[in-house]
Amino acid sequence: MDIKQIQDLIRFVSKAGVSEVSIEQEEFKITIKTQQAPTYVNATIPALPTAAPAAAPVATVVEHTTAPAEAPAAADVSKYITIKSPMIGTFYRSSTPEKPSFVNVGDEIKTGTVLCIIEAMKLFNEIESEVSGRIVKLLVDNASPVEYDQPLYLVEPM
Repeated sequence: MDIKQIQDLIRFVSKAGVSEVSIEQEEFKITIKTQQAPTYVNATIPALPTAAPAAAPVATVVEHTTAPAEAPAAADVSKYITIKSPMIGTFYRSSTPEKPSFVNVGDEIKTGTVLCIIEAMKLFNEIESEVSGRIVKLLVDNASPVEYDQPLYLVEPM
């Protein structure tokens, strides 16, 4: 099975509305899991050494020490936590353009709350929060490319 066939299979499974499909053949095994619209692929293919990670990445949390230009006026930004991108890819606020954003400014989040999706190499990775708090600022536009360790959100800890 080549990469094009895998991509076609992923699209078919996500449109079919099933939650998981596994295919095993002599030379490879592929499992495609969906939760609502995001798609995850766990593949072990000898010809493709860049198989997807087994678990969805979790956002890196770093204390924010300098005030960015977009910071809310008259607020002490040093009390906020910056949630940064754990990977390079394309940032999406929702699972599909028709669905509402996972989180918005002012929303309260808990550890494990899905914040966004980052698409990397046609794989959609849910990014979960490692902190509890309230979203103060969104630092990235929807469907924008993001770099590793790029700030995504400012969160006021609770």
